[in-house]
Amino acid sequence: MNNKLNYRNELKFYINFHQYFIIRQRLKDLMEQDKHVGPTGEYHIRSLYFDDINNKALHEKLGGVRDRVKYRIRIYNGQDHVIHFEKKIKFKDYIAKVKEPLTREMYDKLLAGDYDVLLKPNTPLLNEIHNEMKHNLLRPKVIVDYVREPYTCENGNVRITFDKELRTGLHAVDIFDKALKPVRALDNDLIILEVKYDEYIPAYIKIALQLEGLHRQSASKYVICRKHLKFNTWEDY
Repeated sequence: MNNKLNYRNELKFYINFHQYFIIRQRLKDLMEQDKHVGPTGEYHIRSLYFDDINNKALHEKLGGVRDRVKYRIRIYNGQDHVIHFEKKIKFKDYIAKVKEPLTREMYDKLLAGDYDVLLKPNTPLLNEIHNEMKHNLLRPKVIVDYVREPYTCENGNVRITFDKELRTGLHAVDIFDKALKPVRALDNDLIILEVKYDEYIPAYIKIALQLEGLHRQSASKYVICRKHLKFNTWEDY
């Protein structure tokens, strides 16, 4: 475990619209909306996930390996002024995330196969990803697309999100492609509820969530979208 990273707890659940409306109504009086939301109280997230030639990230998740990593490029609301290459780290029951910004020019070069664009000084994460691309053939695999409704609380550094309309781009790998028409990867009536916190969840939020009545799931958006890709294209893992 890297003690320099900020490891947090993460709980995931599938909920239906009825549960969503009830939980959201309770949380609205207890938590603040994330400062980045738009007029609807939401924002749009699109990520391009990478995996190596052996689909290590996919197989480790499906195999229940506890300690693992995933790499992704993420944008918000379809804009290119904030682009991050992220590494999500899972250690036991904890998660951590490190990221480095990309320019649109760097992103375009990456998509064109110029991986040396990541070789920048004082960017260990980008250098690590370059190494993965060179030696383990880390490559774009699937687009993950959804709408997020986020709430935050300073006590316990709690962040609760409702992720809706999970979609995938199938064979597309350009997250800025104007012609991209993502297709649904999860049942229409299902929402992914994520609860992240540092050391504790305040009792009043626990009561509002009624976590004991929910069944914890792995709910990996990456795996869901990869499976959808397989079922729709007969891709061989």
